[in-house]
Amino acid sequence: MIYRIIQKRRFFLSISTLAVVISIVALFVWGLNFGIDFTGGSLLEVEFKNYQPTISEIQNSLKDSGLHNLVIQPTENSTILRFQENSEDVHQNIVKNLATIVKDKKDASFKELQFDAVGPSIGKELKSKSFNATAICFIMIIVFISIAFNKVSKPVASWKYGVAAIIALVHDILFILGVFAFLGHYYGVEVNTPFIAAILTVLGYSVSDTIIVFDRIRENLPKSQEDFENTVNRSVNQTLVRSINTSFAAILALLAVLFFGGSTIKDFALALIIGIFIGTYSSIFIASPVLVVWNKLSHRK
Repeated sequence: MIYRIIQKRRFFLSISTLAVVISIVALFVWGLNFGIDFTGGSLLEVEFKNYQPTISEIQNSLKDSGLHNLVIQPTENSTILRFQENSEDVHQNIVKNLATIVKDKKDASFKELQFDAVGPSIGKELKSKSFNATAICFIMIIVFISIAFNKVSKPVASWKYGVAAIIALVHDILFILGVFAFLGHYYGVEVNTPFIAAILTVLGYSVSDTIIVFDRIRENLPKSQEDFENTVNRSVNQTLVRSINTSFAAILALLAVLFFGGSTIKDFALALIIGIFIGTYSSIFIASPVLVVWNKLSHRK
């Protein structure tokens, strides 16, 4: 059975355009909730055994510590505190005050699990390097695809394959950023360096999926008796099951990490799940239709 994916490109491109517009609006209205990796500050993770204090108890124990932008996040096995100060004196004072919560509780104990501090200048440098790494990744992808498809000149020039892949990648990135802007505003999900690692991973995964489709188009073009639109549609159908099955297997593994992994990697796993899902969608319903639309516009001119 041949699905008329390319023939229904207006529908799929309209959905994607709407999703991108909503994502851009979310970014402008809410922005990303940058974590201490980018803004500077401290993260302290502690564990209370045999007694779980309430958020109010923790706040009361730290009311004399003079902390700014304190965020308390209870997890299944620990409690994470984020605050603006990053000095060692403040760190030790907080640990001392938190330990007093279980001082008079029978069989209860307190343990510090981890402490990370980032200065504002380091945070700005990390943000700059993260954006630069993403931009370089985009450029290298265009160059790589242009070289890989240099023998394909008709009816679409080789460099257009690279641009089509980048359009799909921009769609993926904006969608992920829009989702995390929403999650950051309503659920306090932060964007840290693991998120950037997830974005770069998604870029590689998505472009790999797109290249599989493009490669099948390249194989079919010389021997196809159909026009470019139908050749592309047949190529997409030939790789459809493989793309979906591969992505589904990856998402299953990431779901296990999301639900059973530690709290420190849940946001990373969530970004990958969203990215792989939307990357698979874009490689099928965005990149290839863009080639066909571009080809038709060139013929009209």
